Amino acid sequence: ADYDFFFLHIKGTDSAGEDGDFDGKVRIIEEVDKALPSLTSLDPDVIVVTADHSTPALLKGHSWHPVPILLYSKWCRPDRVGEFSESACIFGGLGRLPATQIMPLAMAHALKLAKFGA
Repeated sequence: ADYDFFFLHIKGTDSAGEDGDFDGKVRIIEEVDKALPSLTSLDPDVIVVTADHSTPALLKGHSWHPVPILLYSKWCRPDRVGEFSESACIFGGLGRLPATQIMPLAMAHALKLAKFGA
């Protein structure tokens, strides 16, 4: 592969939340969902889908709420969560975790981390 890592930031969900545009935020998230098969077809070692902060349309701004996280890898242990949402992801295998753990988990699932947790 030519690249070990790439980062994709989708600003539209944040902007729609700040504008209080719930329907617009839903449309953007649905467009991202439609694009995921194109990403998985590249057969990456790891895919992480998350956000840098919560921006509820009801509050029209950033909030303190936890953000959902999805980590996809052939090395993942599947959990029983069947959807990707703020409330569903709390019950997933990753539970709630500090943002500082995301990159070590991604690296571990790509088998590019010598030792996890040390």
